[in-house]
Amino acid sequence: MKIKLAKTEIIHFVGIGGIGMSGLALIMRNMGFKIQGSDVSYSKNIKKQKKNKIKVVFGHQKKNIKAATVLVISSAIKKSNPEILAAKKKQLPIYKRGEMLAHITSLTKNIVITGSHGKTTTTSLVAAVFSSAKLDPTIINGGVLNSFNNSARLGKSDWSILESDESDGSFINIHPTYSIITNVDREHMDYYKSMENLKGFFSNFIEKVPSFGKSFICIDNKNNNEIIKKIKIKNYYTYGTSINSQFRIRNIEQSKEFSKFNVDIKLPGKKDLTIKNIIIPLLGLHNIRNATAAIAVATTLGISKEIIKNGLKGFKGVQRRFNKIFTYRETIFFDDYAHHPTEIKEVLSGVRHVYKKEEIICVFQPHRISRLKDLRKQFSESFKKANSVILCPVYSAGEKLKLGFSYTNFAKEIIKNSKVKVYLVRDQYQLSKFVKQNIFGKKIVIGMGAGSISNWMKELPNLI
Repeated sequence: MKIKLAKTEIIHFVGIGGIGMSGLALIMRNMGFKIQGSDVSYSKNIKKQKKNKIKVVFGHQKKNIKAATVLVISSAIKKSNPEILAAKKKQLPIYKRGEMLAHITSLTKNIVITGSHGKTTTTSLVAAVFSSAKLDPTIINGGVLNSFNNSARLGKSDWSILESDESDGSFINIHPTYSIITNVDREHMDYYKSMENLKGFFSNFIEKVPSFGKSFICIDNKNNNEIIKKIKIKNYYTYGTSINSQFRIRNIEQSKEFSKFNVDIKLPGKKDLTIKNIIIPLLGLHNIRNATAAIAVATTLGISKEIIKNGLKGFKGVQRRFNKIFTYRETIFFDDYAHHPTEIKEVLSGVRHVYKKEEIICVFQPHRISRLKDLRKQFSESFKKANSVILCPVYSAGEKLKLGFSYTNFAKEIIKNSKVKVYLVRDQYQLSKFVKQNIFGKKIVIGMGAGSISNWMKELPNLI
């Protein structure tokens, strides 16, 4: 898929170390584009960029874009960034990541996965099925796939499988061949301002699917149901546990190692079909739904049920999705990306379903002050399936907002609304001290959040 487009263009990624930006930059580099970038700190993603001969500088300065002809910016970058200001002064074209992703997807047949939660895992499961079918797709994901230790991969076929971030509305620029809508939840209200506006974006996105394509929508989600009632063009299939689902999940069995289920398929003009004994090495109903989305799109494209089942059964997982990281004094420690009340509840529900007797401890680091302020009550109610919560300081992600309420009072609200014990820690060192003094026996500890908590959890063995 080597191309010779824009050989004279130098495309500069502002915030190239972010996982979504990193994946897109890598794909474009492998397609033949001239790529460079900047970020504020070193990371594994930047290591991969340099390995692939992408020039990366540290710090954001106007001199970094001296040779650049195009800028790509992540949703985390502020308008006051000196590289953006310099680009505007030079009248360079500036694109959000989602807009550039839309340009790249126009070169392929694509499957675009979006929604408030479950995008990364669903994208990975679709990719696993496609790989099982030897279709060799291009993959751009929001998490690192264990199967090839990267978030992006340039395939040799004319198919691409893409996770599309909905945080800044730029996903609306993508023209999908097929799309998956996992769910729609109250999130990113700093951009959308209202749920009606958010749902309107998704409605418009679904209607962009061409006549020869299809959307796949989970109708276990209330907002998804409200969205499809307003869609003018009914070019979609539904999936979920609901009796009205065209791809209906049934006969669920779960253990600590895997989930097993059937999917009943009832489509207009086609013979009814049941795919039995589907196995995924993942816990929780939310992951069964994610796998069913992959089944739905693969079945529609004519991939056999045997290939689908083999691809799902052999799924190698995604980093930061309930990954076991170490065991300490019989307690198992996990790392998870859950950073929204809905995600926390789904993960804990899945874990509690199979770890019925073990004490479950959440090490929770809230991500973004704006999210915590907007969903304060929902967060306080999301830990009911746990026994205790170790509450870490908020990871601001560069936000300058004031919290506006007492963190101690927030801890008390969690105690009241989730009926759990809550412990406050200041940093990873205080966390390690707490673990050393209090964690004994057969327990489950889950680090949750989208900030630095993953590193905290991984560094614990060296501190205890």
